[in-house]
Amino acid sequence: MKITAIETFQVPPRWLFCRVVTDEGIVGWGEPVVEGRADTVRTAVHELADYLVGQDPLRIEDHWQVLSKGGFYRGGAVLSSAVAGLDQALWDIAGQVYGAPVHALLGGPVRDRVRIYTWVGGDEPAEVADAIAAKVAEGFTAVKMNGSAALGPIATVAETDDVLRRLAAAREVLGPDRDVAVDFHGRVSPANARRLLPLMAPLHPLFVEEPVLPELGAQLASVVASSSVPIATGERLFGRHEFVEPLAAGVSVVQPDISHAGGISEVRRIAAQAEVTGASLAPHCPLGPIALAASLQVAFATPNFLIQEQSLGIHYNVGNDLLDYLVDPAVFRFVDGHVERPSAPGLGIVIDEDAVRRADEVGHRWRAPVWRHRDGSFAEW
Repeated sequence: MKITAIETFQVPPRWLFCRVVTDEGIVGWGEPVVEGRADTVRTAVHELADYLVGQDPLRIEDHWQVLSKGGFYRGGAVLSSAVAGLDQALWDIAGQVYGAPVHALLGGPVRDRVRIYTWVGGDEPAEVADAIAAKVAEGFTAVKMNGSAALGPIATVAETDDVLRRLAAAREVLGPDRDVAVDFHGRVSPANARRLLPLMAPLHPLFVEEPVLPELGAQLASVVASSSVPIATGERLFGRHEFVEPLAAGVSVVQPDISHAGGISEVRRIAAQAEVTGASLAPHCPLGPIALAASLQVAFATPNFLIQEQSLGIHYNVGNDLLDYLVDPAVFRFVDGHVERPSAPGLGIVIDEDAVRRADEVGHRWRAPVWRHRDGSFAEW
């Protein structure tokens, strides 16, 4: 079997898909994208295709090594995301060749269903409470919310109180049997994080995500030590070597993104790496259906998996949503806050190729917003 062609499709709302075709008619799909940089990653995928076309698709690990290291310059969001999508597609092909879901090829399932969480928005506590109540009514047992708007280096009393009021409103609706995760999104300075986390601890967040920017990894140990709140990070880390410092700092949850951090092959290794320190895996995935399908395959085969992010109804998904490019959206049917283990071969989904090709004709130019502080200086989004 040989790879004969690799295509890419830029589809709304902000995704990039790739399609890997073989001479035996088996096709694999992947989702290589950096949100807001889809055109750049698309170019990288086609550069890597120069190597892959003509190769045996089942030599997944060898291809991962060559694609990641063979160009001499390594790493970074663009290259690792291009590799990630191609890696997903190769695993999809392998599952179809062997007639098994990817999780079976990773050693078999360790669970029958995977817990998921959903996003809730709202800048005011009342809005947060209403949004969470709606998600609870839909059966979700866990939600994630932004912890704050833009914050200066040292938060005011009012800004600190606002963070706590939002979390308290969420906890009141959720009660003691459901969970809320709080995303600081790198908006919080180390000083703010060390002040806020002990105040948040009595409200028992499932975890606080990205309390400091990834480039401030040297500050993580002091942030972790400042409270009992579990700390999560990793959506902007792109390989196992970048997780060494956070794990040594004592983070409780690692969040590699299967469309950024080298795909199924590398996220699987990051999960095993985290297991050594007692940390759990909660893959980052505010993306499309292929990324979610790939994340779930890893989740079903990973002992130290915690919970899975998914993007259904998220505010980014304007015009198109998670299920729009699937032949059978029932594969992502959420029951009591969980998704059942898929049994179909490969990634377990069937992509509606016609819908994807039509969407690619429209494309998108999604860009991350640019925030400013009150004084006009740049603010982390």
